[in-house]
Amino acid sequence: MVNEVFVVPLKPFEVAKNRLRRGGVNDVTTLASDLATGVIRSCAPRRVVVLSESPSVTRFARDLGVEALESAATNLNEAVQNAYERLGELFERVIVVHGDLREPEGLGEFHPDPGITIITDHLSRGTNVLVVPTGLDFHFRYGADSAMKHYREAERLELSVRTITDSPWRYDVDEASDLQAP
Repeated sequence: MVNEVFVVPLKPFEVAKNRLRRGGVNDVTTLASDLATGVIRSCAPRRVVVLSESPSVTRFARDLGVEALESAATNLNEAVQNAYERLGELFERVIVVHGDLREPEGLGEFHPDPGITIITDHLSRGTNVLVVPTGLDFHFRYGADSAMKHYREAERLELSVRTITDSPWRYDVDEASDLQAP
């Protein structure tokens, strides 16, 4: 079995999910916390590290019994890149999973193929789960069209890459409409 870790990057819940806040969704802070809790618990029994710049998120992670890495990074790509490099000394593979998956069940039983695995959002543009072997010169490319950017990064490194578009983890919650079943 491959020595791997789930990395869950989280913003402070009180400022997370701006589109939901602008979209009139009530109690977004609690919703963000509940989504993250579901993701973290679904990763069990595997090892999980929560990544955040927030001491309150660090406490949240520790209260759930998982490790936390505080980051002073200015954006998601820099934070994940730093965590990847740091954790690469301890693990053979990093699985980055976003903390806003609507249906995270089964993450802990996920055993990806060797190489890079990209699990896209339901539009096949974003990257909801990304598996990357450690020790590579891989550059994380979250943001608009991140699935294609991560695919091209794998190609640049001449690595095998598998893209999954029909996973139950393809549904993340960014807009009010994402709270409804498809």
